[in-house]
Amino acid sequence: MMDTKYKTSVNAVILSAGQGRRLLPLTEDSPKCLLPISDKTIIEWQIDTLLAAGIEKISVVTGFQTGLVEALLQHRYPNRIWINTFFNPFFEVADNLASCWIARSAMDSDFLLLNGDTVFDTSLLAKVLNSKSAPITLSVDHKEVYDADDMKVQLDEKGWVKYVSKTLPEDQIDAESIGLIYFRSHGPKIFRDAVEEALRHPAELKSWYLTIIDALAAKRLVNVCSISGHRWCEIDYSSDLAKAQTLFSERNNPEHIIAARNILQTNT
Repeated sequence: MMDTKYKTSVNAVILSAGQGRRLLPLTEDSPKCLLPISDKTIIEWQIDTLLAAGIEKISVVTGFQTGLVEALLQHRYPNRIWINTFFNPFFEVADNLASCWIARSAMDSDFLLLNGDTVFDTSLLAKVLNSKSAPITLSVDHKEVYDADDMKVQLDEKGWVKYVSKTLPEDQIDAESIGLIYFRSHGPKIFRDAVEEALRHPAELKSWYLTIIDALAAKRLVNVCSISGHRWCEIDYSSDLAKAQTLFSERNNPEHIIAARNILQTNT
């Protein structure tokens, strides 16, 4: 990983509490975030990308086999005092909304929220960080056919998010969320308050945090940043892992990091 002189006050929260049962037996004794892609684990790819963009305050929400994740972070980033972990003891009985609640203290200023199974290149992150300001910015991509697992997005006539759901009818789908959201200005407080209010109701333990984003979209608080053309991969199945190996096998190429750094510095 290359160091950069560029620094930002943006924080990052990575949701990595799950086991990743759809990847069994690869995740029998190790969480999904520790699966290798080329020469590094998923969580290392994410953190190295964040560090290359100048994001140094990073919180990782752990759950399944938390000791393994904590040991890797301590070994790999021994001098990074702003990389810390939150343990989610409810990871087996709750979905990722509970992980957001566990890490809510890290959401007190502008921050990025990352799914623990999404890897992306540095230029993609640079584009998101320099996107048009909005309280909440959903990173989206577009494709011809969407499958049942995609978190689908419908936009209104002015390009703001109208709905986010896996069950949107085909004729209402405009994009898919890639699992990277940017909260700015009053967006962090709005989201944090909404998470706390939702979890006053026990049934919401089984909810995704994107149900909160869907609800906030009705108040016209959620914009999008299209990252089409940039490399990213969500890893749910072994075929996704193979795809990521191909996409990111040359991701250490300094040219990609230098190009992204130049974009960040130009727009700062």
